[in-house]
Amino acid sequence: MPEYVKVAQASEIEPNHGKLVEVQGKKIALFNVDGKFHAIDNTCTHRGGPLSEGELEGDEVTCPWHGAKFKVSTGEVLCPPARQGVGSYKVRVNGPDIELEL
Repeated sequence: MPEYVKVAQASEIEPNHGKLVEVQGKKIALFNVDGKFHAIDNTCTHRGGPLSEGELEGDEVTCPWHGAKFKVSTGEVLCPPARQGVGSYKVRVNGPDIELEL
């Protein structure tokens, strides 16, 4: 049965920025899109770039290595060179804590 795991505090991630969190051996990019939090796998499916370090515009993040774009709410790939999306995670805010369903 899936469980929620605390991964960060909401105050740690400024609006329209991302952060790398590691939980249960997974590297996950956590984003704050105007106060709403989203989480996707951190590794770009093109060449492994760190999505948490990418530029966030609206709900789209651009991989800093080669420019592939992903929708942070779903993990869907939006433009090449990546051809596959990344995994996404359910996020909830519980008081000051951000929790992911794993």
